[in-house]
Amino acid sequence: MSRARDTDACPGAVQTHRAADGDLARIRLPGGMLSAAAMETVAMAALELAAPTLELTSRGNVQIRGVRDAAALAGRLTDAGLLPSATHEKIRNIVASPLSGRRGGVRDVRETVLALDAALQWDARLAALPGRFLFGIDDGGGDISGLAADAGVQVLDDDTVAVLLAGTDTGVRIPFADTVETLLSIARRFIEIRGKAWRVGELTDPTALLAPLAATVAPGGTWPVRTQPPVGWIEQDDGRIALGAAVPLGVLDAEVARYLAAVDAPLVITPWRSVLICDLDDGVADAALRVLAPLGLVFDEASPWLTVSACTGSPGCAHALADVRADAAAARHDGTGGVHRHFVGCDRACGSPPDGEVLVATGDGYRARRAHP
Repeated sequence: MSRARDTDACPGAVQTHRAADGDLARIRLPGGMLSAAAMETVAMAALELAAPTLELTSRGNVQIRGVRDAAALAGRLTDAGLLPSATHEKIRNIVASPLSGRRGGVRDVRETVLALDAALQWDARLAALPGRFLFGIDDGGGDISGLAADAGVQVLDDDTVAVLLAGTDTGVRIPFADTVETLLSIARRFIEIRGKAWRVGELTDPTALLAPLAATVAPGGTWPVRTQPPVGWIEQDDGRIALGAAVPLGVLDAEVARYLAAVDAPLVITPWRSVLICDLDDGVADAALRVLAPLGLVFDEASPWLTVSACTGSPGCAHALADVRADAAAARHDGTGGVHRHFVGCDRACGSPPDGEVLVATGDGYRARRAHP
């Protein structure tokens, strides 16, 4: 893919992006994990310094739009531990199995996510990674391997992981203990050979990234692409409860985010623009569900909201040719035969899932675009 610019203009929390509706800040959440206190900080920052909504992204991150004081926002995020490195903040892109260590999977990868995040920040060379470069750590459940992370692993058993590039199994097998160093090695090699490429899929020969690895090779596997989040009452393996709350079109009112924080439980933002409220006792889970459901969060896995998503669209994005969120909301009850539809305002097709139907605004309706940009 050819790019219009040589440098990556991805927004961060320090380097914001000027959108049609004001400055946009993106807060990276490795593995989508954040505490209740951190959610309260983000919600209050939106209410006091920006537009009063949070946007959940397809990488399990959070965006705040219409930021009026970027320096004040960065200060609040730093104090809350959400901005541990100003130089490396935009490369902390790590998706991981959101229920890892709580339900299913082969092994808990949460500590591995934290270790990778710390190692990324300590390596000065990796500050040169594009802000679009994505790491993926799948705990063996196969839920996020289909999201086409640039450099990823799929846990196969307690001791072995498969190495993935752009979501494709390379056949390379490494010990689980080598996961972090292997992903760092791939990222360093990408910086060396990328030219103007921002993603691994744009390289002529992605397998060149494997050159530094000494590993065994096995037949590659495949994993399905997931398009819908885990929602509803989810029993964890330890007997406690997680509540899965889908957020229609990924737009979370900041006051509702404060209600989520008030539950005072660990939270996970998933790559499907939803929130997991984890480690709850039955009584707390029941009370939280009764409070949160009337606030617009979706706990029903049959809800039509789970079949549509959208980019920002107009008026927030100057490139958009339509109010795609309004159009997606209006179309959610249409029969789709189980196909997920993502509405976008232009050919950039921001936030498009790697599967399903992408509908691109033309200024006079929509046309289908199935290939991921």
